[in-house]
Amino acid sequence: MLTTHPFDDDKLREECGVFGIHGHGHASALAALGLHALQHRGQEAAGVVTYDREHFHAHHAMGHVGDNFSSETVIGRLRGHAAVGHVRYSTTGDSVLRNVQPLFADFEFGGFALAHNGNLTNAAMLRRQLVRRGCLFQSTTDTEVIVHLMATSRGGSVIDRMVEALRQVEGAYAIVALANDLVIGVRDPLGVRPLVLGRIGDSHVLASESCALDIIGADFVRDVEPGEMVVLDASGVHSVRPFLVQHRRFCIFEYIYFARPDSVVEGSSVYEARRHIGMELARESNIDADVVIPVPDSGVPAAIGYAAQSGIPFELGIIRNHYVGRTFIEPTDQIRNLGVKLKHNANRQMIEGKRVVLVDDSIVRGTTSVKIIEMVRRAGAKEVHMRISSPPTMHPCFYGVDTPRKEKLLAHKYTVEEMARYIGADSLAFISIDGLYRALKEPGRNGDQPQYCDACFTGDYPIRLLDREGDSQGLSYLAEARAS
Repeated sequence: MLTTHPFDDDKLREECGVFGIHGHGHASALAALGLHALQHRGQEAAGVVTYDREHFHAHHAMGHVGDNFSSETVIGRLRGHAAVGHVRYSTTGDSVLRNVQPLFADFEFGGFALAHNGNLTNAAMLRRQLVRRGCLFQSTTDTEVIVHLMATSRGGSVIDRMVEALRQVEGAYAIVALANDLVIGVRDPLGVRPLVLGRIGDSHVLASESCALDIIGADFVRDVEPGEMVVLDASGVHSVRPFLVQHRRFCIFEYIYFARPDSVVEGSSVYEARRHIGMELARESNIDADVVIPVPDSGVPAAIGYAAQSGIPFELGIIRNHYVGRTFIEPTDQIRNLGVKLKHNANRQMIEGKRVVLVDDSIVRGTTSVKIIEMVRRAGAKEVHMRISSPPTMHPCFYGVDTPRKEKLLAHKYTVEEMARYIGADSLAFISIDGLYRALKEPGRNGDQPQYCDACFTGDYPIRLLDREGDSQGLSYLAEARAS
């Protein structure tokens, strides 16, 4: 069986999406709709857990939300006024059903369901310590570490146990949890991963992005603050601040690629941010050309900005097929080489005989860029100039994004000129890191106190990488656990 995955490996793989709602008679249906809107954040698996004031109900499945949560039978079984849900792309742990979130556990205080977007950077160390204390892990995901830390906590309430557990972990996280008649949301102290609060009637909602509020008709209230714990119950919304205030470092790649363009994150329109990034890119690396063409879909807003700033016409010179799935074709080398056409096809009338500026959001391995440029040249382009609306991706992410190893990153191995030759472009340019900050309405990257996590570009990791820095035994233990 041939899948489209091999042709998507020139993107950083999305993290996960979380959703929670309290106080609504159709909580499971709204959770499923919210997860639909967050599908771009994780496409391997989805899960929902609900509570009906007496019992918890759960449904977990591999695959897309629409394939698993669209039937009345499934939604009807998920009874309750409170729900939490998760869409998953694995950053730790295998793609198997036992790793699908929300994870569920029975505590002394009652049932507890937990869904997590991000990655814990000391999970291997903590896991080894917990196993030595007698904890039995049922999954290989780092999220289960939090559950066991809560189980071994001496705290009385679920809030006390959760705070004690999170004070022991390091990493990036946005969490939603369901405990009897409470829905809880919390962000890591640096606010690397996003989480927003909304309201629909008398009910309150938590979600990774505001687009999940839009689909259910909820109003955006505010972002959950870095290091804040928000508790939803029958009396409303309660805020707890259990962590020391730190300088926020929101993931800058949310603006470049991860978030949906119709979302508002950290008070800014993602679409407008990408358009301004394209404008700044044109200021830094404009070139004489006849047409600006985006690599769809993620390159579209930046290409619109590039065209507006440069005065070069914008055209849809590449058409994307949105109905790409599995095929029955045997994966021969010849078919693999044709694979990019399953997803993209050149619009020859907009390309033939023209000097083309191709705008994309990133280059990771370079494989898709090679195929796209070959396709545009075969459509008759006179010149092909590649412009990228992010700085070169030179370092892996350890905070919830599945990044190839450093040696697999094209920008780590080659100079920009060498990368241009590798992908077959007449020229290649990336936005500078300071240009990216200017596009996001910052004067530039403040070396001591940058406003964002930009480690994939700079190597400046704001959260300690404890598992990688000195605990090789813990890493090998986690590898053995995943293999078992």
